[in-house]
This record gives sequence, C-alpha cells and structure tokens, in this order.
Amino acid sequence: MFAVIHTGGKQYKVAPGDHLRIEKIEGDKGAKVSFDKILLVGENDAIKVGTPFLAGAKVAAEIVVQDKAKKIIVFKLKRRKNYRRKYGHRQPFTEIKITGIEA
Repeated sequence: MFAVIHTGGKQYKVAPGDHLRIEKIEGDKGAKVSFDKILLVGENDAIKVGTPFLAGAKVAAEIVVQDKAKKIIVFKLKRRKNYRRKYGHRQPFTEIKITGIEA
C-alpha cells in the first residue's frame, strides 16, 4: 500500500516503514503525527484519487529527528564594484517514519 501526501508545499510518495525528510513541523522526537491531506492511495491495482484530497484518508507517522540540514553558502558578487556578500543558511527539517495508512 502507498499514498501521496501533501505537506510543506511538496508532495511525497510514502509507504509504511518509509523514513522521510520533510519541511519542519511542530513536535518532539517520538511524537505521533498524522497527515490528512492525502492526494492518492493505492494498493496493488486499486487506486483512489482525490479531488484534490481524499476524504477520510489519513497517514500516521512518528517523528524520528528534528534537525537542521547541512550549511549552504550564499555568495553574491558584483565585479568591479567592490560588492561582496557572504552568508550561510541551514534549513530546518523533520525526519519522520511512516507507521500506517488509512484509506
């Protein structure tokens, strides 16, 4: 069984047991979360598609890690103008483990 969920402005294909890095959501390590914006649920040949979301469908998950990604360096330069800007950014993320899918 698999599902396509919508969270953080992105869509993810998930199945029970999957580990997934998504945009940061509230909650501590070990907390249970559920997603109700389900776009599609499929099992073998049977596929249910929402318009845009499926009513009554849920995906249960558990928060594994709340952390920040690796630092990226943003460097801006305008040649011959003595303009240089350098700064870094670490995007926060949440890693979850999918525990179940209800269709």
